[in-house]
Amino acid sequence: MTNLPPPAEELRILDAELRQLDMRRAVLLQRRAWLVHALQATAARQPAQGAGAAPGGWPAGTGPGAAARRPEATAPGVQNVLLVLGGVLLVTAAIAFTLVSWGHLGIAGRALVLAALTAGALAAPVALLRRGLRSTAEALSALGTALTVLDAYALHEVAFTGTDGVGYAAAASAVLAALWAAYGVRLGLCHPLPLAVATAHLPLPLWAIAVGAGPHALTAGLLATAAGGTAVALRAASAPVRVVAVVGALGTGATGVLSAGWLCWSAPGPGTSAQGAALLVAAAAIALVAGRSVPKREVAVAVATAAGLCLVAAAGGMLRVSAPAEWTVPGCLLCALALLAAERTPLARPLRRGLVHASAVVQGCAVLWTLPLVAGTVLGPAARVATPWSGAPRTFRDAVFTQVPHPPYAGTVPLVLAVVAGVLVVAGRHTHRRPALTVAALVLGWAALLVLPVALQVPYPVGLVAQAAVVAAALGLAVREDRAGEVPSPLTLTALLLALLTSADLALLALASESATVGVLVALTVLFGAAALRPGPAPFTAPAALAHGTALACALGARAEVPPQHTALLVLVVPAVAVLVASRWGGSRATVPVEAAGGAAGLLAVALAVPDPPMLALVLSLCGVVVAASALRPERRAAGWAAAVLFLAAAWVRLAAWEVAVPEAYTLPVAGPALVVGFLRRRRDAALSSWTAYGAGLGAGLAPSLLAVWNDQHWLRPLLLGVAALAVTLVGARRRLQAPLVLGGAVLALVALHELAPYLTQVVGALPRWAPPALAGLVLLVLGATYEHRLRDARRLREALGRLR
Repeated sequence: MTNLPPPAEELRILDAELRQLDMRRAVLLQRRAWLVHALQATAARQPAQGAGAAPGGWPAGTGPGAAARRPEATAPGVQNVLLVLGGVLLVTAAIAFTLVSWGHLGIAGRALVLAALTAGALAAPVALLRRGLRSTAEALSALGTALTVLDAYALHEVAFTGTDGVGYAAAASAVLAALWAAYGVRLGLCHPLPLAVATAHLPLPLWAIAVGAGPHALTAGLLATAAGGTAVALRAASAPVRVVAVVGALGTGATGVLSAGWLCWSAPGPGTSAQGAALLVAAAAIALVAGRSVPKREVAVAVATAAGLCLVAAAGGMLRVSAPAEWTVPGCLLCALALLAAERTPLARPLRRGLVHASAVVQGCAVLWTLPLVAGTVLGPAARVATPWSGAPRTFRDAVFTQVPHPPYAGTVPLVLAVVAGVLVVAGRHTHRRPALTVAALVLGWAALLVLPVALQVPYPVGLVAQAAVVAAALGLAVREDRAGEVPSPLTLTALLLALLTSADLALLALASESATVGVLVALTVLFGAAALRPGPAPFTAPAALAHGTALACALGARAEVPPQHTALLVLVVPAVAVLVASRWGGSRATVPVEAAGGAAGLLAVALAVPDPPMLALVLSLCGVVVAASALRPERRAAGWAAAVLFLAAAWVRLAAWEVAVPEAYTLPVAGPALVVGFLRRRRDAALSSWTAYGAGLGAGLAPSLLAVWNDQHWLRPLLLGVAALAVTLVGARRRLQAPLVLGGAVLALVALHELAPYLTQVVGALPRWAPPALAGLVLLVLGATYEHRLRDARRLREALGRLR
């Protein structure tokens, strides 16, 4: 058997071994950190041995007990900073020498100094590259390129002082771009080529400005420069060169396109407009050619979209000066539709998609152009509410735009809307977006039909008939698309909403004439009532029919010149019809909207009858009858409470009209039915509390009379109220009911106190002044002496009352 040491000795041995392992692990981690740092600094760097390093390869200042120190900057980073800083300082010194100290030297001295500096800066990178010092070579070559700019400036100041500065800048930028490009290609340096590409964007625009060329030539120069930059961007292998070329091409191209568009659309005649259009076409051609070679699909689509917009802008600018103004937008729309033919061309798919996107953008802009007329046609009729039956206008446009001027160039708005709607219908036939496109086409088609009478300036009656036809068409579409038992589709909902909106506009427009108002409201009521026979549209069409019927009742009353309070009786026909229809439909989805519309009509009838209290009482009672009829349905039993409230309100209004001031006339009609209802509820539910069953009725019957007793100087009301309170108290005691017992007893006590109050007053007045305090003190002494007994009696009384129901 193995001899195991004692536990204490074994624990000591284990602790010693663990400490040795921890020390060894710390040493290895320090060595690893130093090796990682050495590899990250540079692959060629070797750890120094001797003065700079500790024995065993450890860095100076490190060892098994010290952590390796990592430098905060790498050697290549320090080198680049020093080279850039040195180049900047040398360029600054050269500029200062050229601008400040130029005059202290002669012509030969100046030439020799600049030539020597430039030649040295440009030649030094050759030797540096042979030695592998590429960063230093890049820094000195950057200095040399900067010195060439100073050479060009010095040459102009010495030899070409009489030349135009802009022209010289154009030539110098061209020469410098060529020299930098050759220099960069020859030596394989990084910065000369991007610098040459950026400078190459300057010669043509500067040359056009120098020779005094017109805006068309300057725009052509910008587009040509953009074409060159695009070619360089597509063919360059260096990423910095491509980035500089793309940025320059986008900048000059966008400027050229905007300038060409402005020249085309602001031209006074066809000739100058054609020149601008030609520039736009050239820009589109450049974009399409570039799009064929762009590797990224999204970029190609964007470039083709820009090309399509340039083509449409060119055609639109020509149409603006050669056709009437109202046909400019339709002409642009026609050009946009022509772009859709690109789908059948052999162009690449991204280019075809981009042209289609451009067509969609133009169509959207054309629709936005129609919005002022559409919005005015929809919102303009609201102004008729302020001046009803003021006389039928001559044209339908005058009826719509009564207080605001109509938008110009409105004659072609229906055509634009109809064309875009047709395009959406055709485009959505074979795509998964067909439902959305169909809804959009329906809205645009409705807008076209809505503004057509306004655009054609048809007579007022013809416009009303046209609007009614739009309502009928929308309702017919909703009925045709209805699927029994299914939720209405987006197309059906859209058609219903358009029908409702058009009907509201039509009703407002009809306010110009009495006969038109009645005729339109009759037609709308019939149309929506017929559409309500289908279950799908019924939740929308049935309430609309009731709303138009309510308006028709008001119009008939106003035409008959009857007071508004009498018109309320005619309006009450609508709630009655609503209750009848709701009872026939049962649990249909249209039941609640129909009842809501009937309730709104009832509120309108009440509001009309408010000035005449007798008529208001009659209207309230009729409303109570209608609501009570609705409460006959099992699912509307709760409406019985509303009917009771309406009957009570009718009774109160009638009493107020008769100038009845006796409060019992108002309270007993409430208290009696409430007690009867409580009695019936307790018969069905024996556990129901007496406060729930009789509290409201007893409070309504006793409390107002009790308040009136304290201001009544006669004996009849106190007597009757006391008898009634005594009877209630006896019934409560007989039936062991808490609410009648407490309320009846309290009222009886207060009535008795009221009757004894005069005598108590006389007694108090006859007593000496010291008697009331003495009596109060005596009472307090008695109560204090029998305090515990009184508390026990009060507790027994409370328990007795608690046992009552």
